[in-house]
Amino acid sequence: MVENLPDKALELRSLVTSDGKLELSLQEVDVPSPGDNQVVVRVEAAPINPSDLGLLIATADMSTATVTGTPERPVVTASVPERSLAGLAARLDKSLPVGNEGAGTVVAAGSSEAAQALIGKTVGIAAGAMYSQYRVVDAPMCLVLPDGATPRDGASSFVNPLTALGMTETMRREGHSALVHTAAASNLGQMLVKICKKDGIPLVNIVRKPEQGQLLTSLGAEYVLNSTSPSFTADLVEALKATSATLAFDATGGGTLASDILNAMEVAASAKAGEYSRYGSDVHKQVYIYGALDTSPTVLTRNFGMSWGIGGWLLTPFLKTAGAETIGRLRARVAAELTTTFASNYTREVSLAGMLKPDAFTEYVKRATGEKFLVTPHDA
Repeated sequence: MVENLPDKALELRSLVTSDGKLELSLQEVDVPSPGDNQVVVRVEAAPINPSDLGLLIATADMSTATVTGTPERPVVTASVPERSLAGLAARLDKSLPVGNEGAGTVVAAGSSEAAQALIGKTVGIAAGAMYSQYRVVDAPMCLVLPDGATPRDGASSFVNPLTALGMTETMRREGHSALVHTAAASNLGQMLVKICKKDGIPLVNIVRKPEQGQLLTSLGAEYVLNSTSPSFTADLVEALKATSATLAFDATGGGTLASDILNAMEVAASAKAGEYSRYGSDVHKQVYIYGALDTSPTVLTRNFGMSWGIGGWLLTPFLKTAGAETIGRLRARVAAELTTTFASNYTREVSLAGMLKPDAFTEYVKRATGEKFLVTPHDA
């Protein structure tokens, strides 16, 4: 075991009070000694993913946010709508650590052979509480990064890579042969383009801006559609005819996009049907909503027959059903292709204190496609 660890370290905490206030602050917490099969990781990089924001800001109205405290220890306070408090009952008045994943260096280890083997290694971890300077985790949770890879390279080595791979695994498991993906210019979307190109999976990418389409085309994407184009519906039908895609993963959630995709799938399937049926085509069409970039209601206009499904999809439930062999195979692929297929791009780096400054949180709460923050917990 390595000595000279600090007794205390900083950790970002999120608190929602029963009187409807969000409080974000930095707290000093103990740095515990590792158990026999545990390691201590000095966290050097952690991304801000859309999936982090639900715990970080809950349902707070960040336009009401104020910042007090000191530059080194800022405190952000914002109002939480009263109508949201019932759904937050389990977390009210509890100070919670935040951050799904990150990467750093193993600086201490327990006595087990597996833990000792990790000392000095650069590892990625997805253990929660990653907006912290140090994190104690079980040794098997660590993904050892390839030689030469930095914590910045490995910071996003779990959520986006395994989500993208989980999509293709779900496709195969459910008997589909091609995919549709929305908000496709995100870091995750770029990974999915590379995976599908390498694995020979037809992929229909839906974006909102011409420059996003150009980015995906430069990565080798064949089907890139702009949902704001007047010809979007016709373009989508033609892409679905060409790819026979009957499975979509929608990151937007709200609005009519999921319905638009199902309707276009029905038109594409009906064009190949041998005979008419008043119940629509018998080809099953499925949309999984896995994000909430649009928080408005999901609106369905049911012109897509009777063979369809719409539901939620998240990485954690997928992993629970995937099995150890599948998880091991996917993790090995992420490690092998960390700086190629699964490389992430960041538009801005911030310290823990920097996360709590208005010029930062007003940007990352937007969940804007193509904009991604990286937290560096040991920077001032």
